[in-house]
Amino acid sequence: MFSTDQLYGGIYGVAVGDALGVPVEFYSRANLTEHPVTNMMGFMSWHQPPGTWSDDSSLTFCTIESLIKGYDIEDMALTMTLWYKQGHWGAHHKLFDIGGSTKHSLQRVVDGLSAKVSGNIYAEDNGNGSLMRILPLVYFLYGTEDIEERYEIIRAVSSITHAHFRSVFSCFIYVTYADLLLKGIDKFEAYVQLKSIVADYVENKNFNAQELGLFDRILQNDMNSYDENTIQSGGYVLNSLEASLWCLLNAHSYEQAVLKAVNLGADTDTTAAITGGLAGIYYGFDAIPQQWKAELARYDDIMRLCKDFFKSIQHE
Repeated sequence: MFSTDQLYGGIYGVAVGDALGVPVEFYSRANLTEHPVTNMMGFMSWHQPPGTWSDDSSLTFCTIESLIKGYDIEDMALTMTLWYKQGHWGAHHKLFDIGGSTKHSLQRVVDGLSAKVSGNIYAEDNGNGSLMRILPLVYFLYGTEDIEERYEIIRAVSSITHAHFRSVFSCFIYVTYADLLLKGIDKFEAYVQLKSIVADYVENKNFNAQELGLFDRILQNDMNSYDENTIQSGGYVLNSLEASLWCLLNAHSYEQAVLKAVNLGADTDTTAAITGGLAGIYYGFDAIPQQWKAELARYDDIMRLCKDFFKSIQHE
């Protein structure tokens, strides 16, 4: 079984990374190279106080709240609509940012469509909106050895909003890698094992070869060896996945990983949230700077959620 340090680390890791990135979302890499983020700030892009997290964390928390009751894709989607319509699990109990695919998909759920068919399905819909909230499945699926079952659950959770193969497979790679980190495996060895696990899984599948080829930078090469100027940090899911792996593999601490992510520019909050989940699992809750945690909005609410989540997993 994993530790509370690993669970709190991953979940707070998402929220802290998110909050570090919110003030400078849409800032260019050139701007942030000249004026890098080094600490928690406020206002600026979204006019929100320091420690404010965005949709990345809100939807992560909605996912956890649902999973505490058990795996139910319809309940999960309905919990997300409470955020969309009422600000449930908003940093300040309101919504201030939502991606297009997420908005359209959740509106379909509000209108009565099943979560099994609510997600956007086209190639142009491959934003990072499901990858940014998928981390709770790392804990929920811990110990589930049937890789087909794991894939199907990841696919279903991603597909509430992002149902295209590229988004689903990005989530599958992320959860698989994070699971290896959760097992205490060194991050470089985990990356080697990830590539082997995924290669074995796809061997007997009829997945689109052209789609699989888009993942070659991750699965056939070495993400940690790329120069920063080859790492893109916009809202495209594959770029976000690559950036999160690159930041973790090229950092020596939680702090360094998420600051690398933020200072890549563009979709700063989401890149840092996705990176922060991995780094939080790997380095642990105690490794996240205390000052950053102390400034985080709804710190106590998040802690209660984490404790309930850990208890529910132990019970399972």
